[in-house]
Amino acid sequence: MRVRAVVVTVLAVLLAVVSGSPARAAGTPPNPWLTQRVMNMAHSGGEDEAPMNTMYAFRRAAALGADMLELDVQSTADGQLVVIHNATLDETTDGTGRVVDHTLDQIKALDAAFWFVPGRSAVHGLPDSAYPLRGARHGHPKVAGYKPKDFTVPTLREVLKAFPTTPINIEIKGTADSDTASFERTGRLLADLLDKSGRTDVIVTSFNDTALADFHARAPRVPLAPGMNGLLQYYLAGVRPIEGTVALQVPVTYQGIPVVTKEFVARAHADGYAVHVWFSGTAPDDAATYNRIIDTCADGLMPARPTLLESILDARGIERPGRPGVHPCA
Repeated sequence: MRVRAVVVTVLAVLLAVVSGSPARAAGTPPNPWLTQRVMNMAHSGGEDEAPMNTMYAFRRAAALGADMLELDVQSTADGQLVVIHNATLDETTDGTGRVVDHTLDQIKALDAAFWFVPGRSAVHGLPDSAYPLRGARHGHPKVAGYKPKDFTVPTLREVLKAFPTTPINIEIKGTADSDTASFERTGRLLADLLDKSGRTDVIVTSFNDTALADFHARAPRVPLAPGMNGLLQYYLAGVRPIEGTVALQVPVTYQGIPVVTKEFVARAHADGYAVHVWFSGTAPDDAATYNRIIDTCADGLMPARPTLLESILDARGIERPGRPGVHPCA
């Protein structure tokens, strides 16, 4: 309890520091991500509405109007980048064990919709009837407009090819928080892939600051969102995050303390950074929360329910990338 109290106290101070960071240096090129707003950044393709990090989820999110796709990458035993959140296969597929201990062919054989429950993402232990897409990877059931391969774990290369003009937010993952080498391995593979692709309409991030710095050294053209330490230093002391940062990607709350406020967003904008907000258990993925975050003037939201967010943005006539509309803070 004492540790939690200290954390909460520090964060309270952190959130009180809404001024004092240096303004954007004169002559610094404007940040193009500040004009890409308000974005529906489907989190894992929208994990409450479709099996997370599958091509089915990404195709569905893009079709309903998502402006950006958010996803996670892990590396396989044979050095391939696959789009999956966890370090293990168990939560979302019918496989078991660590991703890094399996080859791409082994992972491609798996059903990534095996544990998907509509409205609840991946849930284990329910009756078979709770899993309507279980088996779609193997053609039973058939899903109109989609192929069996849309329900397995995709490679990042496949996602980039399928969405050549859709911005993509990529999080570098590893086997465990303490295993920095695993994050760096994934980051090196990602830097090589993005360098060869020439894509710069992406944002790369990671909770592991060391791996993110190593990635940036290898792919300096690719825009970034800082890791956990970088964010804390910015919050607490106004220290500018890693070079190449274009967006601050933050939770709605932390330990019950609001992180995303109008004051914080205004501070970030004054310093030249866009603000993208993730939910993932830090706040409900519901209409009230989505509306509240829109009203802070954040530049993008990462919803588990992209259909709901899309309906709210449309109903309010909110401005979108390339489309004029209502400025939520005007």
